[in-house]
Amino acid sequence: MEFPYRLYRNEPMWVPPLRFERKQVLNRKKNPFFHHAEAEYFLARRNGKVVGRLSAHIDRNLNDFQDNRWGLFGFFECEDDQEAATALITAAADWLRERGRDRVVGPMSFTTNDECGILIDGFDLPPSILTDWTMPYYPGLLEGTGLKKVMDTYMWSLYVDDRDSVHPAIFQMADEVKTKFGIDVRPMNKRKLKDEIPKFIEVYNEAWARNWAFVPVEREEAVHYAKNLKPIMDKNWAYIAEKDGEVVGASLTLPDFNQVLAHLNGRLLPFGWLKALWYQRKIDRVRVFALGVRKEYQHAGVAAKMYALHYDAAERTPQSWGETGWILETNIPMNRAMEGMGGKIIRKYRMYEQLLEPDAQPQDPQPFGG
Repeated sequence: MEFPYRLYRNEPMWVPPLRFERKQVLNRKKNPFFHHAEAEYFLARRNGKVVGRLSAHIDRNLNDFQDNRWGLFGFFECEDDQEAATALITAAADWLRERGRDRVVGPMSFTTNDECGILIDGFDLPPSILTDWTMPYYPGLLEGTGLKKVMDTYMWSLYVDDRDSVHPAIFQMADEVKTKFGIDVRPMNKRKLKDEIPKFIEVYNEAWARNWAFVPVEREEAVHYAKNLKPIMDKNWAYIAEKDGEVVGASLTLPDFNQVLAHLNGRLLPFGWLKALWYQRKIDRVRVFALGVRKEYQHAGVAAKMYALHYDAAERTPQSWGETGWILETNIPMNRAMEGMGGKIIRKYRMYEQLLEPDAQPQDPQPFGG
């Protein structure tokens, strides 16, 4: 738990996570991920001092949904020590091989619905909420263990305070969502978040099903996410689209609470909560956690309506710009759409794999939806 706080103590771009939140994530009894998964945690020590850490885990839901036998690794942190990094990856690979996995893929902490990948570009910027800033030497360390690149992801910046920069057709489509298609788009009800988040997850699971390495979020996990996200959610940035009582789209954008966490050193007590209240008022950016529309309604301008509502929200709140969630490098349509809206890639992350069986075949990730 404490190793990252020591490792990054002199790195101004690293944002310390809350310790109690990390403990809940790693706790096999409290995190509902472990209802369909198992994990082992490894430490590398040199002369009694911890110099690295790593998880090895198996997600049965991922294996079933993607019809594979992947093993995963995550929570990778290490000093600039190739021997230690190799020992960690070897320990994880051995543990996964003993359990019938044909490869090790990662880092994912624990799934692609969580923090995943290591930073390969964008080291000069602090990370937004639910993303990591990792050491610039990590790519070299992991590649030095024999891991090979399997997938990159991009994060784009977008400003939502300049309507003139957006093609007028976007706002025209947004205006027709209700009149032409009978679809209502409303803010999520924060007081009934336990009911709202499952609606969001329902759309999320359908819209992201084609993503590489995607695993559906179960209802219990959705409720768990809702509990953790409720303190930082803002109804100005979260929407549900419905038609005749059916949820057809959802958007969840979060104020960048990392701008608060950067001042807390991982603790709310004894006085961290006072700092949190102060710095929360100064948050000036958001992160689009996810935005999805059911396939049969993607022609109806629901996404355009949600984009337009983001511009409305920017006029009411201190936040005027933000970042997308990660987008696969193979998702050409979405990356082109971000470019067309004036976005710029500000961060790139990378995931790796290593084969564990002689007859296992390297991945050839298909284009998005392939």
